[in-house]
Amino acid sequence: MSGHEANERFVQETTVEPEHIARARAHALELGAAPISPAVGAQAAVISAASRALNIVEVGTGGGVSGLWLLHGSPRATITTIDSEPEHLGAARQAFADARVPAARARFITGRAADVLPRMNEASYDIVFIDADPEGVIEYVEHGLRLVRAGGTVLIPRVLSGGAVADPVRRDAITTAYRSLIQEVQASPAVIGALSTTGEGLLQLTTRPAQG
Repeated sequence: MSGHEANERFVQETTVEPEHIARARAHALELGAAPISPAVGAQAAVISAASRALNIVEVGTGGGVSGLWLLHGSPRATITTIDSEPEHLGAARQAFADARVPAARARFITGRAADVLPRMNEASYDIVFIDADPEGVIEYVEHGLRLVRAGGTVLIPRVLSGGAVADPVRRDAITTAYRSLIQEVQASPAVIGALSTTGEGLLQLTTRPAQG
């Protein structure tokens, strides 16, 4: 086992997932959803807490797992969750109810992110979490950067695509899209970017305030 693999295993084994999130994960897996890993969830919770997030949008519910992690960091936040799969959205709704998330703090929208995001208010959110179909990831990130306030953060898990992005031989459309996204946004003067290799990877983009 390489040092990286040992580190990865240690992180996964030592990350403690709250019981209500673990229950949501078990149900999500039964449905065939693909929730984020506990390690990535814990990172998202820390960012949510550090941001003191009050308004969150997530694209792709993962059966409620990602939303519960974000609310674990900011329990006073209001979250809007978007998913094109009604069954996955229903599982998230049930997971939130089981976790006693007040109904007024959770909004559930069934639909394609490409249709829903353009209708949402600009510069109105503290965090936008994007865990949707990778074919549209660049478009969704563009919307996410428009939706967050100055100093807000866009989070994108799975950007390492199971190691494919780091393999220069891989040039399929999805891998190329992730690779381009990582390179372009981190070079942008409009954001502060960081890429975590924990779990399936997490790209973090915080917008800079406009220069006066």
